[in-house]
Amino acid sequence: MIYLHDLKPAEGSHHRKRRVGRGIAGKGGKTAGRGTKGQGARDTVPVGFEGGQLPLTQRTPKLRGFRNPFRVAYTVVNLDQLARLGEEGMAEVDPTSLVARGVVRRGALVKVCARGELHAPLVVRAHGFSQAAKAAIEAAGGRVETVAVPFKGPRPRAAGSALSNR
Repeated sequence: MIYLHDLKPAEGSHHRKRRVGRGIAGKGGKTAGRGTKGQGARDTVPVGFEGGQLPLTQRTPKLRGFRNPFRVAYTVVNLDQLARLGEEGMAEVDPTSLVARGVVRRGALVKVCARGELHAPLVVRAHGFSQAAKAAIEAAGGRVETVAVPFKGPRPRAAGSALSNR
């Protein structure tokens, strides 16, 4: 698989930049390829300025990173963590009890995944379950209940996002 950071130009396609403005002879002399007068001939325009249009660096996510303001991030809780809670005598596990035990942060969306084994019958309430985790909990004699996410439709914009105050 090729990743973005592995990309490089083809062999021989990259040439040294022509150094202009070094004397009066040839193509790189006098006005140094900037024509005569005007905005482009002066040093007032920043490199990459596109006449007020949103610059390429801002409109292409891969160039400077991109954080989706609507991303739904779950905190993963595995079966081995639930098994420990079952050993402590808990019969029901839900997001508030996980917060009380310090397993997840307050307000986090909880998804149960299938790492580890579960032997105690538990009633598990969470925002999401992997298929394997659901099967393992039910095989141990427990019950799975899906809790509704606290928003409707796509996730609301993250606080502090550039889009949140529109």
